[in-house]
Amino acid sequence: MSAVGIRGERDQGQDVRTSNVTAVMAIANVVKTSLGPQGLDKMLVDEIGDVVITNDGATILKQLEIEHPAAKVIVELSQLQDKEVGDGTTSVVVLAAELLKRANELIKIKVHPTTIISGYKLAARQAVKYIQSHLVHKITEDDTEILINAAKTSMNSKVIGPESHIFAKLAVDAVRLIKTQGAISGKHKYPIQSINIVKSHGQSSNQSELIKGYVLQLQRASQQMVTKVKNAKIACLDINLNKFKMQMGVQILVDDPNNLEKIRKKEMDVLKERIHLLLSAGANVILTSKGMDDLANKYLVEAGAIGLRRVPKDHLRRIAKATGAKVITTFANEETGESFDVSSLGEAEEVYEEAIGDNDYIFFKGMKKEQSASIILRGANEMMTDEIERSVHDSLCVVKRTLESGSVVAGGGAVEMALSIYLDDYARTLDTTEQIAVAEFAEALTCIPKILATNAAKDSIDLISKLRVLHSKSQSLQVDEKGFKYSGLDLIKGEVRHNLRHGVLEPTVSKVKALKFATEAAITILRIDDMIKLEPKKEQMPGRH
Repeated sequence: MSAVGIRGERDQGQDVRTSNVTAVMAIANVVKTSLGPQGLDKMLVDEIGDVVITNDGATILKQLEIEHPAAKVIVELSQLQDKEVGDGTTSVVVLAAELLKRANELIKIKVHPTTIISGYKLAARQAVKYIQSHLVHKITEDDTEILINAAKTSMNSKVIGPESHIFAKLAVDAVRLIKTQGAISGKHKYPIQSINIVKSHGQSSNQSELIKGYVLQLQRASQQMVTKVKNAKIACLDINLNKFKMQMGVQILVDDPNNLEKIRKKEMDVLKERIHLLLSAGANVILTSKGMDDLANKYLVEAGAIGLRRVPKDHLRRIAKATGAKVITTFANEETGESFDVSSLGEAEEVYEEAIGDNDYIFFKGMKKEQSASIILRGANEMMTDEIERSVHDSLCVVKRTLESGSVVAGGGAVEMALSIYLDDYARTLDTTEQIAVAEFAEALTCIPKILATNAAKDSIDLISKLRVLHSKSQSLQVDEKGFKYSGLDLIKGEVRHNLRHGVLEPTVSKVKALKFATEAAITILRIDDMIKLEPKKEQMPGRH
């Protein structure tokens, strides 16, 4: 208990900073070894024994049970990067931890945290400006090779690295299929949530395929239904197609036993009329997010229609959007009767069921309103397909961001090294105390190429020295004819090369956001100089009278 009478523990000053930095470094050390093309995977086992094997920084950190409040900031940072960019989660965490570690060392030699914070902000601003003005390589939508290379780069560190040429093409084709135009801005948008990823274990991962259309992991409601419908008219319902029952709490008092049978018959007739409404409007594929019983199936089988029940609502909405259907929540109309409007139907060229592996899938092809894309992933087991899904999701995000921002930068530590040299020179032009913080920021950036080299079992000191020489040359020349500014690491041969030419590319957005987010997170934790852990209130036992 402290002097001010706070119930709980209070840490101040250097103790808090050291404990925060230690916690953040511990988190960074967990993901550090999974960075880069030669990064290793992590196996996470939860309390009920479920196993996740992954290389994705955001997934690793999401699975960890973290107590320390400063470490939680870092986990949120990785999730933010995952949400905003989709890739670069590991590097953003490693960079934030390095910035914090260096800041802590500065504080120990009596540099004030405020000075470090303003220095870091200044450095991050200058770094982003320098990336935009010197390091970006503009691209257009037609640069298929560059898009494929960007997707490959994001996959290289993952389990599908060896097959990246197959999956990169899949990712680029899928993103191109779902191109839409923004209603307000008029720019092209690529809503990757409308790419449906379906996993089916069995066969090898090379047999994964892209389907132009929507794939649902569902069976028809009854095996007697037809397996294929051409020129499909699709009704999307959020209504129970079971025998009609009165609402809960409604009581019917029957005085004549003969009327019981009439009530039963009427209940069946209500369902019959509803199905008739759908069929007479021309619907031959009926999807509902709720139940569909045998009686409903009987009418659909007779009409030669396909019925799907318990369709998850998000899938129902996506299919409705792509086919031009409306999701109907009630048949009631204004004249106290029931009706179904033909304009609520969606259209597709064909809908059919097909088995892939052990499961049945429903395929929707040739949607009326907008293109859909589905990727069917194959793999040896569940863990493999899950990890492939995470990797493919990352590359889809990378392709989307590259197309939307229209520029890429060289990967393999090229950007970090160029920024490090630039900021180091820039620090020397400052005559304020921020100089020392900017210099430390510059030095912190080299941690990314260092870790990349270390993970690939190469001599990091030797490679970093070579990189430094090339980037210094590039910045001291008036015109960088040989493209030294694109020099990055080749981690297979253990040498330095022109990474733009060799197709190691990342979207500019990924780098810019990573820098901004890492700086923000480091600053947030740096600002803390007092931590108070409150004791839980003791519940008072009610006294006896």
